[in-house]
Amino acid sequence: MLCTRLTNARFLTMDPDHPVAHDVGIWQGRIAGLDEAVTSLPAREVIDLQGATVLPGFIDAHVHLAWTGFKQNTPSIAGRTRIDDVLAVVAEAVARTRAPGDWVSIAGYDQRALGRHLTAAELDKVSDGRKIFLLHDSGHGCVVNTAVLDLLPADIPHENGFLAEQAMGAARALRLPHSQQDLAEAIGRAARTCLAEGITACAEAGIGGKLFGHSPVELGAYQLAQDKGLLPLRVQLMVSGDRLSPVSAHETDGIPRALDLGLRTGFGDDRLSVGALKIYTDGGMMARTAALTSPYEGLDHTGQLQDDPEALTDLIVDGHLAGWQLAVHAIGDRAADLALDALDRAQRLRPRPEARHRIEHAGLIRPDQLPRFARLGVSAVIQPNFLRYFGDDYASIMGEERAPWMYRGRAFLDHGIPLVGSSDRPVADGSPLRAVQFMVERASTSGQLIGPDEAITVDEALHAYTVAGAHACHWENSLGSLTPGKRADLVVLGDDPRRVDTSRIGDIEVVETYVDGRPSRPRA
Repeated sequence: MLCTRLTNARFLTMDPDHPVAHDVGIWQGRIAGLDEAVTSLPAREVIDLQGATVLPGFIDAHVHLAWTGFKQNTPSIAGRTRIDDVLAVVAEAVARTRAPGDWVSIAGYDQRALGRHLTAAELDKVSDGRKIFLLHDSGHGCVVNTAVLDLLPADIPHENGFLAEQAMGAARALRLPHSQQDLAEAIGRAARTCLAEGITACAEAGIGGKLFGHSPVELGAYQLAQDKGLLPLRVQLMVSGDRLSPVSAHETDGIPRALDLGLRTGFGDDRLSVGALKIYTDGGMMARTAALTSPYEGLDHTGQLQDDPEALTDLIVDGHLAGWQLAVHAIGDRAADLALDALDRAQRLRPRPEARHRIEHAGLIRPDQLPRFARLGVSAVIQPNFLRYFGDDYASIMGEERAPWMYRGRAFLDHGIPLVGSSDRPVADGSPLRAVQFMVERASTSGQLIGPDEAITVDEALHAYTVAGAHACHWENSLGSLTPGKRADLVVLGDDPRRVDTSRIGDIEVVETYVDGRPSRPRA
């Protein structure tokens, strides 16, 4: 007997052997069969989906759950365009603290809305003895007041209180990490948001590190969230590369650096597991720190790498030798050169064609870099909503020649490079459907076309958020398509993305999301 049979729907299975179905049978959290194989079988529950369209649950291959959850509960200055208005929000947050010396966190900071960066001196006017920390929306910088600057070593660089990349990490390190309970609750809040948008599995893009990590024991917080029933979807955890340390192991093991106990990609179960090793090579376009080969338009610099190129290369090679899948953050084309060179070197030292290394973001990829991606078998894990929401700005700072190279679609596919969809939530909107819409029409919210030759089909875009996402996370045997034997993770939509006008895809209603055959909103 089936546990559940879903009927009267258009199931877009993403399985070429059975692309469309009308019935799906579920038994013990897995898909038991399709159509005639299950239609006549008895079931404890038969659910009429009333003509809805159903897809495999979306997979967000690059997200920051803890950061998202904390941001949802942090005072924000998003949308403010006047310095005085920003300072008023900071002053209000300061007034809610208990004592001088407390830290005050503010979200939503983006210098582009203000026309310039805030300064430490301006924050001092409203800090009342508190330590002020405004996190840049990109996650690659912050603005702090003098009370924080006074605690930093003298050699930490800043521009009137703005700290970028590793300098920001030094400021974050001054604070006690979040408690596991607070982390677990933040993770749960973000996970519920993902579930409401049809996401049933995601990859947390870097835990425990100095740049984006929230605690050196962050993995334990995810286990706590799971134990407390706060984790309603599947999560794969990328471990930050700076958590590796030298190990005393046999030379024949070939493992120069590792986590304690030798933990690596693959540990865990189908609900919570360890995924790739996350390695940051550069910053971001929003903060103007992505590493380019030529200067930003209108600026006299080319961004920055996170460390000495040789040190970054060594970390990538050591991670590969230690058996990790690598997720290398590289937004600018100069960073991509470094990543590709290092991955090439690593594969020559110890060939691991099954490793499925990934370039996270691949934000600006020159035409000559595409064949190297393909030859190395590297996936491009992109964030289409970056261009949907920030594309006008990004196009202006890249210039006419380079703008079409940003967050590519068609060129990756034409070169045989796996194209994987993701959000980088909370940096950008996390909706997979709105991302799919951008991938098809390549239009920002203002209507500006950005690299229109990089447009792909609806089916290809859906593939990036299902089948390709599962493959990038080594989940292809259990997720990504509605295939008998796989997990019954699926999303019920109010319309068919392949049949509506492209401009309507992002507004399609997510009616319900199922994980292991169970709806996120239990039926009465």
